[in-house]
Amino acid sequence: MSTFVLIHGGWVGGWSWHKVVPLLEKQGHTVVAPDLPSHGRDKTPTATVSLQSYVDSVCRTVDAQAEPVVAVGHSMSGAVITQAAEYRPDKIRLLVYFSAFLPRNGESVFQIVQRDPQTLGPQHMIISEDHSWAMIKEELLKDMAFADCSDEDIALAKALLVPQPIAPLATPVTTTEASFGRVPRVYIEALEDRALFPSLQKEMYTALPCQKIISMHTSHFGIFSAPGEFARHLMSL
Repeated sequence: MSTFVLIHGGWVGGWSWHKVVPLLEKQGHTVVAPDLPSHGRDKTPTATVSLQSYVDSVCRTVDAQAEPVVAVGHSMSGAVITQAAEYRPDKIRLLVYFSAFLPRNGESVFQIVQRDPQTLGPQHMIISEDHSWAMIKEELLKDMAFADCSDEDIALAKALLVPQPIAPLATPVTTTEASFGRVPRVYIEALEDRALFPSLQKEMYTALPCQKIISMHTSHFGIFSAPGEFARHLMSL
């Protein structure tokens, strides 16, 4: 059995794994799906959140587990688990990226976004006056991120979305081959994704090769629309 630490993407919280968690637990795995600072039930003010605070939160979660974990990052949290692996290479036995940012040393989420004008970026967002947070324009949500999800899934997401702190997206990761580089990586691509386009996903996992590439024919939130398939892929690893 494995211990999975599931790290959610932007605007959502640990609740976004609500369909995946019971499927893994039913097979006897240990699953932890925490809220990052200012997400879900965590009320940390957005203006105080940084990439470091995200990573510190993940490291505390990883440190609390009895065995090295499989760390799974969705969307922007690919950058978070990347940096966490730099700090905890002996506590993370496998990194899994699901339609996630896979930054090389010195890259930030925003720098990667700029390479593909189709990908979800500032032009698709409402930015706060102090530039501390952003929200996706509601009229874009379904087509960009939830195209294959049910109306109930979309209603849940709209009810629970929170402002996304901007600082973590603009901060580059700092990694080395000696630490992050020795943790095995797997990439699960979402081929119908319109928030992080498949072409950009492929560019990232080609530039920073992974042990295995798995394809799912889903939107950005395949964890909503195809949780069974997603859980099976995780367990196969």
